[in-house]
Amino acid sequence: MATRTVTIASSVGLHARPAALFVEAASSSGLDVEIAKPGEDPVDATSILGVMALGAKYGEEVVLTAEGDGADETLDSLVELLSRDLDAE
Repeated sequence: MATRTVTIASSVGLHARPAALFVEAASSSGLDVEIAKPGEDPVDATSILGVMALGAKYGEEVVLTAEGDGADETLDSLVELLSRDLDAE
């Protein structure tokens, strides 16, 4: 299982538009991708409700995990996505 840690760069955190863009990217991978705050239970990264319920705010770290062929590449692209202020774009 591949794992990455990333700091949320969007000024509104993983809420509304940034969450939707993240969920869309995770869903398009076709892999089982999960996201969690360190020390908390992971949620399905393809679930908009799960991602928004996570309550990840600007500057907080989240842990991404994925399993399957292409997991490393998928996580690298998701890290790049979360490392940008998606709400400002």
